[in-house]
Amino acid sequence: MTAFFLPPRAGLRRWGCALLLTLSAAAHAQVFVDPLNLSPRGLSDVSPARPPVPAQVPAATASAPQQSRETNPLPPDPFTSAQPVVFGSQIFTGRFGSEAFSGFNPDYQIAVGDRIHIRIWGAFNFDETQPVDAQGNVFIPNVGPVSVLGVRNAELTRQVEAQAKRTFRSNVGVYATLEAAQPVKIYVTGFVRAPGLYGGLSSDSVLAYLDRAGGIDPDRGSYLEVDVLRAGKLRARFNLYRFLLDGQIAPLQLQDGDTIVANSRKHTVLVRGEVLNPYLFEFSKPVISAADLVAVARPRPSATHLSIVRKVGATTRSEYHPLSAVIDVTIQDGDEVLFTSDKYPGTILVRVEGAHLGERTLILPYGAKLQDALARLKPAPQANVDALQLYRLSVAERQKEMLEASLRSLQTYALTSRSATSEEAALRTREADLILQFIERARETEPRGQVLLADRVQAVDTLLEDGDVLRVPERSNLVLVSGEVLLPNALVWDPDAKVSDYIERAGGFNQDEDDARVVVLRQDGSVSEPGRNPLNPGDEVMVLPKIDSKNIEITRGITQIIYQLAVAAKVILDF
Repeated sequence: MTAFFLPPRAGLRRWGCALLLTLSAAAHAQVFVDPLNLSPRGLSDVSPARPPVPAQVPAATASAPQQSRETNPLPPDPFTSAQPVVFGSQIFTGRFGSEAFSGFNPDYQIAVGDRIHIRIWGAFNFDETQPVDAQGNVFIPNVGPVSVLGVRNAELTRQVEAQAKRTFRSNVGVYATLEAAQPVKIYVTGFVRAPGLYGGLSSDSVLAYLDRAGGIDPDRGSYLEVDVLRAGKLRARFNLYRFLLDGQIAPLQLQDGDTIVANSRKHTVLVRGEVLNPYLFEFSKPVISAADLVAVARPRPSATHLSIVRKVGATTRSEYHPLSAVIDVTIQDGDEVLFTSDKYPGTILVRVEGAHLGERTLILPYGAKLQDALARLKPAPQANVDALQLYRLSVAERQKEMLEASLRSLQTYALTSRSATSEEAALRTREADLILQFIERARETEPRGQVLLADRVQAVDTLLEDGDVLRVPERSNLVLVSGEVLLPNALVWDPDAKVSDYIERAGGFNQDEDDARVVVLRQDGSVSEPGRNPLNPGDEVMVLPKIDSKNIEITRGITQIIYQLAVAAKVILDF
């Protein structure tokens, strides 16, 4: 027996049709075909992923350099990914490397190649942009060379003014500003995805060059220790967590030939559960306090406890602590920490709808029963309390799960049916397309989650849950006829009429007459077989569509799903 793995819902219809044609041809020729390899290309035809292309050295202008690189894909979602996501890997997606930073940095030190705009007015006029020459000077007529190498950006005007006033002692104003930073080439190496030589501006941040190198390798690199070396000596060290958590990153002027090194990853702790940051965190020490972990993981307000799973050799140890006592708790390298919410509800909220004259939201103690809510009801004169309806979210979720299981089973039958001839394969393809459309519509249907309260003596002891909805229906003298009838309509209740009479008054069956396809829904949500009990005011007669398929399993599956939707959601889907 061959097992088939189904793709996601996106593109499912096209996949199913192609799969049916392939399977039919395979069955006719008695050969095996891999259902997942529908593309004409083999594995050898797939080109390997290219690393990011290093950016070219920009021209010596004030404009930002144009980068030529592929944007990194977004990191996986930490809430849905089975593999732990490293905290910090989400920032290297190309958004730093594609932009140059040319903003004013007061601590920037003037370097060779920078362009300085100098203005002098008064007794002597001069307005020109001067590059800093190899000796670290700019040349001003009638003043001569002015040394600006190593001068802080904030002190540039004062430096030029002091030199100019040696010649012009009065009636002269001086202003100098950095117009464009120097184009540089920076080596990026260590535990990055694409080590290499990358171009940019000397004012660009370390993040920009790391991004151009594809970002730090999340499996090996460190986000706590990123070093900048100049002539082989440590110039600065960056902790990217300070930028991620607090938005702080120290400005640094880079020079041509500097080297950015991403060091190897340190100690890690995996965090999951009720936190804002469910990631794999890195720490510089093998043992930290739980308070340090809380500071970066940032638990949600609902979190109350943390559990620690620690592997010591071949054994596993577990700890459990309240968040109020984390000061005395330590976390070790390799631990897995789960933040949980151990809260017990003291009260629950129950919503009341329909023919009710009292408060619409009831606050009841945890463990309250249906009889407690009934004692606080104030039914309207037209209310039908005997047909009280209870809707529950947990029941709706369970009904959705059962419906999904039936849909998956039907999908499997539809996509794995074999054909003996090409004509039968074409028929199977058209039928599979209709089945997939039916499945898509059925998945969009939401069950109501109704709890039947037919036996009122036993029902009053039903425990209520938070979020339950009680609906008090109004009395009615109508019977609704819907589904596969000529004229679906609401008819006045007739105590002497049978189910067949109501169907006849609604125009009769659209398809061949078949009483097995008729469902009677009572106003309290219960289901009755037609003809067993007389109809009551407020009942609904639902005529389900007849399924015509040569495959017994498909016919049975679709019929079961239609019945589920009719009872759980009061929706009739035609195939």
